[in-house]
Amino acid sequence: MSTRIRTAMLMAAGLGKRMRPLTATRPKPLVKVAGKALIDHALDRLEAGGIERVVVNVHYLADTVEAHLRTRKGAMTILVSDERKELLETGGGLMKAKELLGDDPFLCANSDNLWIDGPRDSIATLAAHWNDARMDALLLVVPHARANCHSGPGDFHMDATGRLSRRKPGHIAPFVFTGVQILSPRLLKDPPSAAFSTNIFWNRAIAEGRAYGVSHQGLWFDVGTPQAIPVVEDVLAHA
Repeated sequence: MSTRIRTAMLMAAGLGKRMRPLTATRPKPLVKVAGKALIDHALDRLEAGGIERVVVNVHYLADTVEAHLRTRKGAMTILVSDERKELLETGGGLMKAKELLGDDPFLCANSDNLWIDGPRDSIATLAAHWNDARMDALLLVVPHARANCHSGPGDFHMDATGRLSRRKPGHIAPFVFTGVQILSPRLLKDPPSAAFSTNIFWNRAIAEGRAYGVSHQGLWFDVGTPQAIPVVEDVLAHA
């Protein structure tokens, strides 16, 4: 039976260094791809996936991001987690937003990855696979060969049950993290510092055998550099 995921965290606080010079005067979430800001691509997917409430963290050019969010129309409630004073990275950002995220499993998505659903809505697919008794993290992953515009060596191995393990040093891993995941609030505890990576939470879940993955069946793009934008736009134009 599917878990109903109503709340999401959208990561939008990064400096966008890899996207320079486009981010010299605008935050990365407002860089346009196919005529639409990256953050709107993400918000549209969240809304289509049934998310009712989204927490967006802000840091770099935060006023611009907040102003853009105020212009957005739709049924979702949008809350802002303010990181103006200090960039907290992904894990620290989740800890700061903890009270806004509530006590139920929530979706977490990056604002600089763009995905198109396959035969089924990807958020619905994650929700259908969520098992609260077995999992603390459920990541949407994509096969390395279909990770468009991504140049890394891969992130995870996944066994027949969906359980994740880390890429071994010096090897290629068959799956890349898409930036979309369901997390249990049980993970949001004992931060090592104010600013830290979500990798800390994943490591805990992996060590306890409570980190799982689902393979994405649609298209996915790592929109991390200016060079990726025309590639993505060309594919979208013919999708």
